[in-house]
Amino acid sequence: MSSVLDVDVLLLLATALAAKRRPAELVEIVAALDLIRGNIPGEEKLSAAFARLGACGLLLEADGGVALTEAAEKLIETLPRKGEYAERLFELKGLLAAHKPATDGSAIVVGADQLRAAILAHRAAAAAGGKSLLVPKPKPEAGPVRPGQRQRKPMPKSRKR
Repeated sequence: MSSVLDVDVLLLLATALAAKRRPAELVEIVAALDLIRGNIPGEEKLSAAFARLGACGLLLEADGGVALTEAAEKLIETLPRKGEYAERLFELKGLLAAHKPATDGSAIVVGADQLRAAILAHRAAAAAGGKSLLVPKPKPEAGPVRPGQRQRKPMPKSRKR
C-alpha cells in the first residue's frame, strides 16, 4: 500500500481486536473502534476503508463477518503488545506503508446503511449500561502493596545502666 489513510490503520487494528477467535461482526468492530479512538469515523469513510483493505488482501469476509488474512495477522503480530494504542497505530501505519500485497483480494462491500445500524446498535448497548468485554482494565494509581508487609516499629534505644 503506497498511501495509507488513518481510517485504514484504525480499521485494521479494530478488526484485529474484535476478531480474535472468529470473524467479527460489524457491531464488534465498531465497539473496538470506539475503544481505540474514543470516536467512530463516518460511515462513508469506513465503507471505503473496508473496500481498500479488502482489495489489498488484508481483510476478508468469512461466516457473515470480517476476518484478518494471514498477511494482516503477520503485521499485527509485529506490533508491541504492551504499547498504548497511539504507539500501536503509529507502528501499524509504518508497516502498512511498507506492505506490498502479494495477491489482490476482493473488495469488501459494506454499505453505509449497515455501518449506521451497527453504530446505532453499539450506542444503544453502551447506553444500556451492559458490561463490555472490550473495555480496558483500570490501572492502579499507586504501586501494588504486598499483603503482610507493614513497616515495623523502630527498636527502642537501649538504656544505659
